[in-house]
Amino acid sequence: MLDLTIDRLSQESGVSALLILQIETSNGYDATPQHYGALKEALERLGVVFLRAGEEAAGGEGLRLAAAGSEAGLRPEELHSANDD
Repeated sequence: MLDLTIDRLSQESGVSALLILQIETSNGYDATPQHYGALKEALERLGVVFLRAGEEAAGGEGLRLAAAGSEAGLRPEELHSANDD
């Protein structure tokens, strides 16, 4: 979804890349609730929305990308000296 590397997720979450690999392969026996929470928070900051069953539409739990808001940036034709930061 995000074209995110394990190394980048590790940096964003503070969870070691090795532990992330273990979690992905269902071998994350050393993972604590804090590790999972840190990963979820990092993914949410990066634009992932976690859905509960039945949320937003019929169906089970899932993920989606957050909608780009008005802070997504300016279109090239909107760039000029008045909004140059």
